[in-house]
Amino acid sequence: MIRFVFATALCLSFAAPALAQDRVYKVLATSKTSTMQKEMQEAGEAGFRFVAVMGGETAIGGKEVVVLMENAGTDKNSYSYRLLATSKTSTLQKELQEASDAGFVVVGQTVFESMFGGKETAAIVEKGGSGSAERFEYKLLATSKTSTMEKELKEMADAGYQATGLTVGKTALGGSELVVITRKKK
Repeated sequence: MIRFVFATALCLSFAAPALAQDRVYKVLATSKTSTMQKEMQEAGEAGFRFVAVMGGETAIGGKEVVVLMENAGTDKNSYSYRLLATSKTSTLQKELQEASDAGFVVVGQTVFESMFGGKETAAIVEKGGSGSAERFEYKLLATSKTSTMEKELKEMADAGYQATGLTVGKTALGGSELVVITRKKK
């Protein structure tokens, strides 16, 4: 019995490092939307998948958007990404719908402050390896009042929409606003 326990423990000690290396992460950071989209696309083609996004100020890079991507060793798919960023909610809603019609789904949302001083609401959309993603109808809600946002979200929920994310961004027309992306299956 002691030999069995020792042999099992020995086998597990060799297997644990192999299991721990099953995931690999990439951290992408830049102040340019075009650079981020290019880097995400390259990572997606190499089998990395989006995990999280955050806009803000980093210690060395200044005002950047930072994206975390993961490659799970068991996932052999490749992924396509688009980074949609604009200060006009109507433009973002239009771009989200076009991306959805092309098979992309929203996976992340943040505020992107470019090096030229503009603040934009950004959405990251992903298309999986098979390209057979569900299609959605997207609607953006933007308001400066939380009570208004809650009322509008209730109306959207009653119409079958589900919220996918929330940011506080500066839009071209509304100034500082809550921006929520909602969607429902087509």
